[in-house]
Amino acid sequence: MSKIGARNAITDVAGLKVGTAEDAAIRTGVTVILPDARAVAAVDVQGGGTGTRELELLRGDATIDAVDAITLGGGSAFGLSAADGVMGWLVEQGRGFPVGDLHVPIVPGAILFDLLNGGEKSAFRNAPDTALPYRVLARAATEHAGLDVALGNGGAGFGATTTGHDGRQLKGGQGTASLVLDDGVTVGALAAVNALGSVVANGAGQFLAGALERGHEFGGLGGAATIEVPDHPLDKYGLGTDVPNTTLAVVATDAVLTKAQANRVARMAQAGMARAIRPVFTPMDGDVVFALATGRVPIGDPARDVARIGMAAADCLSRAVARGVFAAQGQGDWPAYTDIYRADPRNGR
Repeated sequence: MSKIGARNAITDVAGLKVGTAEDAAIRTGVTVILPDARAVAAVDVQGGGTGTRELELLRGDATIDAVDAITLGGGSAFGLSAADGVMGWLVEQGRGFPVGDLHVPIVPGAILFDLLNGGEKSAFRNAPDTALPYRVLARAATEHAGLDVALGNGGAGFGATTTGHDGRQLKGGQGTASLVLDDGVTVGALAAVNALGSVVANGAGQFLAGALERGHEFGGLGGAATIEVPDHPLDKYGLGTDVPNTTLAVVATDAVLTKAQANRVARMAQAGMARAIRPVFTPMDGDVVFALATGRVPIGDPARDVARIGMAAADCLSRAVARGVFAAQGQGDWPAYTDIYRADPRNGR
């Protein structure tokens, strides 16, 4: 029987730390997932509008099978430069893929679209180096990475937005969750929820992921019997036009996995995103799931154990999505979950 990890966070996976940094003026942030040592990595992409870096290295037939860090950032394509800040710090630590007497850090990353959330974005038009804020944020996040993971408005979730059960604006955010399986393997997930779709099923505030909730980690309202407004308006910003959105996620385990096995875990974890967000993987979403394996716990039966890890990763990802929105604080025109749904007596607020 699986149980929640000590922190209910991706950092329950031995060998992982997480750092976050935010810029309130720009209304954006960066999250860095930092292994203690190079970790086996894979990725699965389902969204139709992704912004990514170094994903080709994570293909099954690529030479590199391990990474030094993963970055998740706001800022659309501007945010891809966050990896530069992480690389700079890693080089100073002598970490990275060895090339002669040099080390080249391998830092894949993905970005979410938060350019229309109301923050001050004039620097992207006027400043000579619009990418600088993301390099600075990412370096700060890496230097201060630890075991505590900020929920809601932390890191990449700072400027994230989404929609409520009726398609109206709702603050998105960063969430995390974990499970320890009965064989001692730990699985965790982290998500930055900036989805076009909704994570809320109905006016009572029940989450689509409610049936998977452990304890009262996102309100304790249980699974929804019905989903209201099944015809989602698909217009989060009220502009009547198609603009990008994204949910970014990292799932991780301390099991010893090959790159191919990690890829299977990433693919299975996408089911967790599909259970927690409706609609998901749209042409306007850049949905990406990374998988990391820190290699601390050997597995026995490859097929059975990888399947169990993938199932747990999907469940953790669903819960992380709901926790991120539940914990987020409102910003400007984007109300928090608790601003909209707190009137329900079952919410306890």
